[in-house]
Amino acid sequence: MSASRRSGTTDELGPDEPEPTGGGPVADDGPDGSGGSDLLAALLDGMDAALCAFDADGVVTHWNREAERILGWTAAEAVGRHGFAGWAVREADAEEIEERLLSVMHAPGRQVHEFALVTKDGGRVLVRTQSAAVRGPDGKPAGVYCAFSEVHAQIDLERSIALSEALFEDASWGVVLVDADLRPAVVNAHAARALGIGRTSVLGRPLGELLAQGVEELESALTHVLAEGAPPAPAEMWVSVRTPEGEKRRCWRSGFLRLASPLAEEPVPLGVGWLFQDVTEAKQGEQEAATLRFRANQLHRAARAAAECEDPAEAVTVHLDFALAGFADHALIDRVAGEARADGETGPVRLVRVAATPAGAPGPSVLTGHAGLPVRYEQGHPALQCVERAGSVRADAGSVPAEQAREWALARQWPGDAVHALCAVLRSRGRTLGVVTFLRGAGRSRFERNDATYAEDVAVRIGTALDLAGVLGEK
Repeated sequence: MSASRRSGTTDELGPDEPEPTGGGPVADDGPDGSGGSDLLAALLDGMDAALCAFDADGVVTHWNREAERILGWTAAEAVGRHGFAGWAVREADAEEIEERLLSVMHAPGRQVHEFALVTKDGGRVLVRTQSAAVRGPDGKPAGVYCAFSEVHAQIDLERSIALSEALFEDASWGVVLVDADLRPAVVNAHAARALGIGRTSVLGRPLGELLAQGVEELESALTHVLAEGAPPAPAEMWVSVRTPEGEKRRCWRSGFLRLASPLAEEPVPLGVGWLFQDVTEAKQGEQEAATLRFRANQLHRAARAAAECEDPAEAVTVHLDFALAGFADHALIDRVAGEARADGETGPVRLVRVAATPAGAPGPSVLTGHAGLPVRYEQGHPALQCVERAGSVRADAGSVPAEQAREWALARQWPGDAVHALCAVLRSRGRTLGVVTFLRGAGRSRFERNDATYAEDVAVRIGTALDLAGVLGEK
């Protein structure tokens, strides 16, 4: 008896056991008469798909364990039967199914069919089969082998494959497969566009070559996923992408999946699946909305606090302190020396310091300039320009070394750590009263147009309080 017969899972005819019908598939047992059959039995029983084979007369010659699992019929019960009639299919369907299966002996390639088989307990299973002819040494058909699986399992596999292909071709979010060395192995079209590079050019390159900023955070997330598994929720990461126009800062909402080999006994990490979507516009909108709410609240609080001040000059510093929170590092208020400047008035402008934030430790603004001495502003100073134009002026030190930035600030009579400035004119009753200057250090971004709008709102309130202080001081 061959090894396949001894295993009880398949029936294999060796060269010393001639097939009575003369047409069954034949395997070589090897020199010892059993090694080939043992190997074949192991291969057949290790397959994930169910497999059966027929000789030229339609007699079952092979039946593996997966076929037994799906239908319940053991190899001992299946091998030797003629076709599926009376046991694995209904009598009404037997002739048609047998004809379809055996017709492949005289057709090229493989054929795919779907039909219902009967289980040992009387149930029915819809299967999808792939069948092909088995040729003898003379090239003539000697039988048929048939691999089959439950249709739902096959559909699940096809869906998985289709999903993978769709993700890497048509997905509206970025998909990147990163290997265990944290290098991209597969990149879809959307991700390639987001990275600003071709799909093949990105493969195998370190992430540091693809992103200008945010690489450390991304690599840390990938390493964590490899070691611990997928995080419970998406993460939002700010990165800078290199483009022909320069670096662009983007916010990517990212999800991560650890990929493990399904063929290993223990999970072996193959890498990480990284899916991301660009949410920069949405995040910037959220941040701008939050900033507007905060600033509106600060203006409201400042107005209520200033209304309780008996001295309008104190109200000036109240407005300045409330405006400074989260907006700037330093602030200065300079008023026009002498009379307020009327519209259309020409001539040199002199400014006197009225209030300023402490130069050292943080604290409330203090009133200064009691001596009335003008500030030593050079011609063309942003504060002087602001008064002359009766409009806001922005200034920056630019991308220079820290020492040059310090010299730039000190030359303009500002604290040495200032690198961004915004001057807003103080107006009341159709006249220019002075200028308020907000200053930011190197750790903050430059002033934008929305910042100027807020500074102008603050300047309106400061100008009104400063004008009232002047009126009361004249009485």
